[in-house]
Amino acid sequence: MRVHPAGPLHAEVMEQADLPQMPNAAELNELAPNVWPLTAKRNSNGEIEIGSIAVSKIAKEFATPIFIMDEADLKGRAKEFLENFSKLKNEPLEKPTQVFYAAKAFLSTYVAKTLHQLGLNIDVCTEGELLCALKAGVDPAAILMHGNNKSDHELALAVEHSVGVVVIDSLIEISRLEQIAQAAGRQVKVLVRLTVGVEAHTHEFIATAHEDQKFGFSIQSGQAMAAVEKIMSAENLELIGFHSHIGSQIFDSSGFEVAAGRIVDFAKSAEEKFNFEISLLNLGGGMGIAYLDTDSPIAVSTMSDELIAIVKDKYGERKIPQLAIEPGRAIIGPSTITLYRVGTIKPVQTDAGFIRNYVSVDGGMSDNIRTALYDADYSVALASRSSTAEPMLCRIVGRHCESGDIVVRDAWLANDLKPGDLLAVAATGAYCRSMSSQYNLVTRPGVVAVQDGETKIVVRSETYDDLFATDPGF
Repeated sequence: MRVHPAGPLHAEVMEQADLPQMPNAAELNELAPNVWPLTAKRNSNGEIEIGSIAVSKIAKEFATPIFIMDEADLKGRAKEFLENFSKLKNEPLEKPTQVFYAAKAFLSTYVAKTLHQLGLNIDVCTEGELLCALKAGVDPAAILMHGNNKSDHELALAVEHSVGVVVIDSLIEISRLEQIAQAAGRQVKVLVRLTVGVEAHTHEFIATAHEDQKFGFSIQSGQAMAAVEKIMSAENLELIGFHSHIGSQIFDSSGFEVAAGRIVDFAKSAEEKFNFEISLLNLGGGMGIAYLDTDSPIAVSTMSDELIAIVKDKYGERKIPQLAIEPGRAIIGPSTITLYRVGTIKPVQTDAGFIRNYVSVDGGMSDNIRTALYDADYSVALASRSSTAEPMLCRIVGRHCESGDIVVRDAWLANDLKPGDLLAVAATGAYCRSMSSQYNLVTRPGVVAVQDGETKIVVRSETYDDLFATDPGF
């Protein structure tokens, strides 16, 4: 089957259509190291392999679509955070920064156990995430409990299991947690989540307003200090510090710098007013990753030095409290790809007069909703073989009954692409399987970890028995 190449596209047409730069045939086979997992490469047959396993072998054993996790990549990124945030310009900190893995990005018992064994703590925000972490053997003292609407049951579970710290998000929650802790005869360590008037995404940030949101206590309005006062009067709650989260997919430290300054200033004011000293300052997460070869996220070593230096500078001669961060996407995101099989290929003439080939795969918005939700960009490659054919403009779409069911909006693939070929989409470890659905009554893909030629099921693929297990009619 021969599909339509894009034909010659003038630069002004590409710019108007906001299309990616057209590569040459050889460049189509390249795997940008800043985007693809650590061990991803093409073997002598031109096929992509990860962890020394060819993707065709994984597709044969587990079927598609399937998430493939590079175990070496995952562990390497976790260690990188631990090592870099334990020092400032190679000088060890008195207390190494606590690194909490943000479970919302993707959690399973394998991921929780693996990361905790390496030395990471776990940040959870629901009963399900808490139970998963506990089942994985994570030390409850290493668990941080988030959430803007924790139920009494969730708070009781946190108290029962002696979770390390609970992040307070409302005045109502203070009263409820105090009652639960008092009834259990326990002391509960808490952080107050602050809204610092900073919003950051990718490489941009805005440092005013942005307090009209569901998370945290506003510093500017006085809510935050009121929360501190209420906690200080609660017998069973111990305020150990403050927390802030300013955004996601952040590419530089500018927003963190402003946020950290405001957190420290508030902490000093609270300490002076209530005559106590905090022991933990949690700067949240949000560090970005490369989805395209043109993306340039800040290096972990640079970010760690800059963040720690910011806090140290604000404290001056005074000893800084222990710091904490909450990376999720930056650890799990680049480690994983999604493998799809090509179904139909449909050339469509656009209003601008060029051909776009709609390449349908056997997954879609049920396993990657981010393109539809956030207009997210991804890199895609022909995975089952290399090709010397010329590029054609493609849109990778799913199998669902939605026109917005798009996986990769615009990409260049070889014009000898055919049904049955395997495509790999990079950097899908974060917020893809964790936000997946059963829309159109499809089964959700599994996750397979690979390393040194071995596979390990992280989450098995769903069956139709799983899919209909809650329907009494079945």
